[in-house]
Amino acid sequence: MHPVIVKTFGGLSRQYYLRQFVFGLIFPAMIWFFISHANRPIPLSAASIGIALMVINSFLYPYSRFVYESIIEFIMGRNVFFVNAILMLVTKFVTMLLCWYLAILIAPVGLLYLYFRNGRAGAAA
Repeated sequence: MHPVIVKTFGGLSRQYYLRQFVFGLIFPAMIWFFISHANRPIPLSAASIGIALMVINSFLYPYSRFVYESIIEFIMGRNVFFVNAILMLVTKFVTMLLCWYLAILIAPVGLLYLYFRNGRAGAAA
């Protein structure tokens, strides 16, 4: 496999990627549910574009989430906050939705970071 692909897309652990990927499937499943229960049929061209974007966002979501979690860890450090569970779950859901929805824009930042991080690690070894 090409070294650039290994350094970027292979930069996250398999466990982390699969966990985030499964959580990211919540949103296309919800969209699919709402579309399938709509009263009006969706034009084929719009459905094709929508499905393509859902697939791309789902595969890029783990990298988008990686960027988000890295920024939050940098800002918050290892502090622990005690908050209302409902508020925390709603906040988590909203941040997950934003990371999934904007994955096509956010993930390249994470992929670039992983490329340079893994490039240095490979050069040092």
